[in-house]
Amino acid sequence: MGESMLLQRLPLRVVLLSCTLVALFSIVMADVAQTTKSACTSRCGNLTFSYPFGMNHISNDCYFKEKSNSFLIFCDNSTDPPTPYMFAKSTNLSIVNISLENHEMSIMTWVAEDCYTPSGSRSRNNHPWLTLSKFPMSNAKNKFIAVGCDTYAIFRGRQGSKYATGCLSSCDSISDVINGSCSGIGCCETSIPREAYHYDISVTSYNNHSGIWGFNPCGYAFVAEDGFFSFSTDDLYKPPYDMVPLVLDWLIPDQTCDDAKKNRTTYLCQENSNCTDADNGNGYQCHCLEGFRGNPYLQNGCQDINECMTSQPCSGICTNLRGTYKCSCPVGYEGEGRNDGKGCTLIIHEKRFRSTDVILGVSISFLLILLGVSWLYWGLRQRKISRQREKFFLENGGRLMLQRLLSEHEGSVESVRIFTDEELKKATDHYHESRILGQGGQGTVYRGVLPNNTVVAIKKAKILDRSQVEDFVNELIILSQINHRNVVKLIGCCFETEVPLLVYEFVTNGTLSDHIHKCGHESTLSWTARLRIARETAGALSYLHYDASTQILHRDIKSTNILLDENYTAKLTTLVQGTLGYLDPEYFHSSQLTEKSDVYSFGVVLAELLTGLRALSFERAENERNLSMYFSSAIKGERLLEIIDLRVLNEGNPEEIKKVAVLASRCLRVKGEDRPTMKEVATELEGLMRVMYRHPWVNQSCDLEEVEHLLSERSRKCDGILKSTASGNDYSTSNQVPFEIESGR
Repeated sequence: MGESMLLQRLPLRVVLLSCTLVALFSIVMADVAQTTKSACTSRCGNLTFSYPFGMNHISNDCYFKEKSNSFLIFCDNSTDPPTPYMFAKSTNLSIVNISLENHEMSIMTWVAEDCYTPSGSRSRNNHPWLTLSKFPMSNAKNKFIAVGCDTYAIFRGRQGSKYATGCLSSCDSISDVINGSCSGIGCCETSIPREAYHYDISVTSYNNHSGIWGFNPCGYAFVAEDGFFSFSTDDLYKPPYDMVPLVLDWLIPDQTCDDAKKNRTTYLCQENSNCTDADNGNGYQCHCLEGFRGNPYLQNGCQDINECMTSQPCSGICTNLRGTYKCSCPVGYEGEGRNDGKGCTLIIHEKRFRSTDVILGVSISFLLILLGVSWLYWGLRQRKISRQREKFFLENGGRLMLQRLLSEHEGSVESVRIFTDEELKKATDHYHESRILGQGGQGTVYRGVLPNNTVVAIKKAKILDRSQVEDFVNELIILSQINHRNVVKLIGCCFETEVPLLVYEFVTNGTLSDHIHKCGHESTLSWTARLRIARETAGALSYLHYDASTQILHRDIKSTNILLDENYTAKLTTLVQGTLGYLDPEYFHSSQLTEKSDVYSFGVVLAELLTGLRALSFERAENERNLSMYFSSAIKGERLLEIIDLRVLNEGNPEEIKKVAVLASRCLRVKGEDRPTMKEVATELEGLMRVMYRHPWVNQSCDLEEVEHLLSERSRKCDGILKSTASGNDYSTSNQVPFEIESGR
């Protein structure tokens, strides 16, 4: 007898019970849909909100950042309970509610008043106003209301074109007024226009409330959520509210769906969601697809709805599918299995007990036990992984790092972010080989993309001496405090792996060495650009030596540790070791690196910029292999122009080149005490650049023929590869973020 005949002998309720147990098990195992980013706050006082709204947080981008910061919530903790405001407390826009599903926000706004004395003179009058940058007032959910027996009120606005609306309310006696009616007798109301981002409310009187002052001394008007205000005769004597709720339609501003989809890095609608252009305002909104529920603005935010458990749509067997469900009947029954009258009808009904029934029952029980054991194994395995990560976190100094950060920054850890192992695995596609940026003796550097689409460089070292953990943490604390535009920023670290991972700012345009020594790259570095890079690098080293909270010795300044961004701005890397060709000669005698050691290494970089030669190359003649010695001997022998790069000679003034060369030779002096400080070097280069920009030199003493004559005896190769020259550029950018949202009365 086949399996179908065995199922026919089980009662329908037994089959349905088994299916229900399996469905319950699957729901317990499912991930819970989140509405905010991991580790981000979702509450301020009585307000609960979801991403893209959020507050500033110590380790995450908790809210969507666009030009006007409309999605930032400022939480004023000085009140009880705390009060949430749009963007800042100074806007006066306190938030009452934010709906993710309806894309609506309720804020509190002021009531306009116009009051008189019994003699008819005006005692009080205020005209509230409101200016919004990105979110329009809802024309469907708000009403403009005026209250009074001698009152007319006007709602004026401007957003592109001007608009105005209003209403008139009058009555001679309180007996004429009808409670709950706002049709013009004591109270009037009207709609507001679409796409209204601004208003000024004015309210005034025809007869200064003469003859009605006893029961109606004031007229007032406001824009409020439809249904919030219910008119009563008591409202004529005194306004019941100082502030009223106003509904805004929030959206992702300034783009249509079609425009937003063209840039997938900034498009906010995530998987299992769709995009619609906003009905009110300029922007788009995201919604979960039918059959899904959650936050469409977060990754994995829209989760499948298990209709089988939430609505129980089937009378038979309900099978949850992605975005939908399916009803069916068990074997031995016929029909569609739905709750609309098309249920399941028994075909064969046998109650004879056979041994096969026992086998089937045991099989089902075994299956349930197997599922339970699998779940238990999975849970124990995750617990083991969690404990291992915790062990690495403690051994690598994670707890010490947090304690130091809290101590250094008075309870704040904004200076550096502590990443989890899972975050960096996702960022690097589980450290896929296609994400490798470079490899060396110290470890591997990967290209990573964080959830907010920030590109970073993740350094995975090969080994860490456990005895040096405290020194390692101290160095990280110091590096996290570096804030200089020409030093690569340390963004964060991860202690949950066997060897800690470091997360740096990603610099896009390669190293200075690439642009000096690799043929085909010279064209990007004009003489002006080389001098600017030298000035920026010297300024960064001067900052590390003298202006950082703790003096920092770089210990390995070289052209491969100077990165260039898309604007050819120098970015100095940190956490490195000494390299032959750049090492201070005194190091070989004292085994110690000092701030003057950094000066020596910088002198080698200056020589590279001037000559285009590598610091150490065995392809050159023996007396030319070490650039610092070769450069110093050329200056002493008055052969400087023979080793200067052809492009530098073409573009630079000889006097200008000589000044930089002399500065480089001073940095390369054998005794550290004879070298200048990095502050002196930076000041001298800064002064030279200022003179260049103020009085651009014209090369009058060295033309192309003279340069070629000087170079006739010198190989014009970049360590074995023929060099070519072209023009280079210098760039600068600036960004401004406007402040566009406020209200007042």
